[in-house]
Amino acid sequence: MSRIALAAALVLTVSTPVSGLDVSEYRIVDLTHAYNAQTIYWPTSPSRFELTELAYGETPGGWFYSAYSLCTPEHGGTHFDAPVHFSASGAPVHEVALEDVIAPAVTIDVSAQAAADPDYRLTVEDVLAFETRHGEIEGGTIVLLRTGWSERWPDTSAYMGDDTPGDATRLSFPGYGADAARLLVEQRGVSVLGIDSASIDYGRSQDFAVHVLAAASNVGALENLTGLDRLPPAGFTVFALPMKIEGGSGAPMRAVALVPRESR
Repeated sequence: MSRIALAAALVLTVSTPVSGLDVSEYRIVDLTHAYNAQTIYWPTSPSRFELTELAYGETPGGWFYSAYSLCTPEHGGTHFDAPVHFSASGAPVHEVALEDVIAPAVTIDVSAQAAADPDYRLTVEDVLAFETRHGEIEGGTIVLLRTGWSERWPDTSAYMGDDTPGDATRLSFPGYGADAARLLVEQRGVSVLGIDSASIDYGRSQDFAVHVLAAASNVGALENLTGLDRLPPAGFTVFALPMKIEGGSGAPMRAVALVPRESR
């Protein structure tokens, strides 16, 4: 579905009270890892996910009540990188346009290449080969890169390539290549880059070139996704809504895809 078609569908939904989006016509695919004690964070993260029980049980009034407090760094688990994460002039989380994170999406599958090379980076040739089969990627599209890495979750060593606390110099996992990212961001005008590994930059990167390039064009990132094997190459819509943290450089999020049932 193109961005114009999606907008038209949403307008119809809100302007016609007797009809609406028929969710039964879609498969709803959860692209999100649950947050828990096993959630994976960057090795240099000073803290991890903490859920503290405040109340749980019967109250003096006779009803059941539960409540918790939670603590988590912005960047860990399935989360959104706002452009300000790598650009001083980039948008923080609360200013990211909803049209950028609710948009038509495509899935580029490099899982076979990544299985042979854990440091694999998406190439320009990969993108052009995808477009030969499925059409040129339109502006405003969310691009999801399937590497197969989500199958390794939550084994930190297998997923990150190394599990040494505080040391990010020995990581190994696939990501976007800078040239491919430049094509997608600067020439195709995509809205977001997503991936089912820990970063849109491959693990051994020391300059985070893809983050820097994307942020310079105010393009955010979806990291630590899952379920990309359940998505078709094109023709579906992603809803990737980060927690609205004012001034945040990133945020935990719930990401889902709506896939028409006739799509594989």
